[in-house]
Amino acid sequence: MNARPAPSPYERRPRRLRAAGAALLLLAAAGAGAAAPPEPCFRRADRTIASLDPAFASTMAAGRAAALVYETLLQFDYEARPYRLAPYAAEAMPEVSEDGLELTFRLRDDVRFGPDEAFGGPGATRRATAADAVFSLKRLADAKLSSPGWWILAGKVEGLDAFREASAGPEPTDYDRDVPGLRALDARTLRIRLVRPCPDFLWGLALPYASILPREVVEARGEDFGLGEAGSGPFRLASWRRGHRMLFVRREGRDPARDRTPELPDAAGAEPYRAVEYLAMGDASTRWLSFLRGTFDLATEISRDDWDAVVAADGSLAPDLAARGVRMVAEPSLETTYMAFNMDDPVVGTNAALRRAISCAFDSAQWVALNRGRILPATGPLPPGVDGRIEGPSPWSFDPERARALLAEAGYPGGIDPATGRRLALTLDLGSTDQEMREGAELIASFLDRVGISLSLSYSTFPQFLRRVNRREAQMFLLTWVGDYPDPLNFLQLFVSSNASPGPNRCNYASPSYDALFEEAARATDPARRAALVRAMQEEVRDACPWVFVGHRREVVLLGPRLRNYRLHDFPLGAEKHWRRAP
Repeated sequence: MNARPAPSPYERRPRRLRAAGAALLLLAAAGAGAAAPPEPCFRRADRTIASLDPAFASTMAAGRAAALVYETLLQFDYEARPYRLAPYAAEAMPEVSEDGLELTFRLRDDVRFGPDEAFGGPGATRRATAADAVFSLKRLADAKLSSPGWWILAGKVEGLDAFREASAGPEPTDYDRDVPGLRALDARTLRIRLVRPCPDFLWGLALPYASILPREVVEARGEDFGLGEAGSGPFRLASWRRGHRMLFVRREGRDPARDRTPELPDAAGAEPYRAVEYLAMGDASTRWLSFLRGTFDLATEISRDDWDAVVAADGSLAPDLAARGVRMVAEPSLETTYMAFNMDDPVVGTNAALRRAISCAFDSAQWVALNRGRILPATGPLPPGVDGRIEGPSPWSFDPERARALLAEAGYPGGIDPATGRRLALTLDLGSTDQEMREGAELIASFLDRVGISLSLSYSTFPQFLRRVNRREAQMFLLTWVGDYPDPLNFLQLFVSSNASPGPNRCNYASPSYDALFEEAARATDPARRAALVRAMQEEVRDACPWVFVGHRREVVLLGPRLRNYRLHDFPLGAEKHWRRAP
């Protein structure tokens, strides 16, 4: 859920409106004959997903869908800023032992799976237990499953890494194998014992990966488990035409009062949605036209082409949209776009002065202008809203004259490579071929051209791009990290040497001093000490320049005229349970 192409996650809208109209007709045909959802129904366009199995919810679309039908012990508080956690399937936040190693959860007594025939016949349900939570976390650790969500538990729970190692063998995984760090003390009490204090561990328990699942249904369905659901979440899956439409309806008998839904000022008299409909629609122009026609209640990922039609020069909503009753909400997103140097590369990786020169050549103001205000300048690896972020400018921020002086210090006076007698030639790898990517990459090339560096642009598909990055073949590359949770270590882990490619430290930065700071911060329970360590790590990478800090996306969402109780959230997992429709 973290890496995606940069400079922008938005899809460019093709100008071929005839094709967009044809896509709308095909969509209408695909929906013909489908059961009408109960009203009020919230409708949105979304990416297609392959599975509802939360162990594979590695994209935002898959995470949203899984969070509708499954519950986790904890959830992200819908209203609180800065972000904080709240109980969900658990009655309350866990009791934490004095040494910070033991977490004790008490499950609610009204968490029920189903309906599903596996529980005793049509319409049958079953109460969730602490044993289900133990099973679900063991399943996430199962090496045979190869869940991309294993990282939330790896190296943290006593005995769970040994369980994972044993599960890698040829024999069937033994889910009854004892894991000392996972104990169901009784039907409703779960105890988790950590190998070390881990302040960020609880965030992972709010992600869909950690959903509580019924063992008998998982085992009965086997590889087909993700084709349906047997959860306890606010909605159940009513129908799914793969690649076209997913329909969820409110789960019968589940008390929505326990979802901790606040009533925002605009929600008076509005009615909770009884159904949620996701329509698969990859084409940006089709999504946009559908929103304007009232098909969808929400529009996200506003493209650069559409930006001027949405946002007025003063940053407010365009008057014609406001006249339709459309509303706009905007906040910085929890993500960082960066241009990385491969620290294994013999040219850029070994020459700090060269990296600093390139950083000083990057013109943030022009980058923001190209992206029409959808991007905020970056001062380091942490985005706005993350505790401990250094707000001041990077020590190597835009300064062309300083860039030229640093180039000379790096051994390339005037940008000339003494080995060739010609301009220094570098290569930037890019994970998309669309026009928006090309415009951004060409602007970066112009920044370096001003100080005497020739930058070649190498375009490929995102999978091909990631293979090159993971194999440490790219000299420089552009990428975006999307935060899994709002803790600074989720971003600062991108410079830990043990996380080097193919791990999330894709620039392959290696520093014993940084690793020591991170390890101490990961264990620190004193807030002041942890804050000092977070600042020290930022200062080190801002000075060493393994990245050029490119920017943070400004999330802009358009709300349909009747959508109420909406709060923009970086973790909108199951958030539809809070939304309302006005009369």
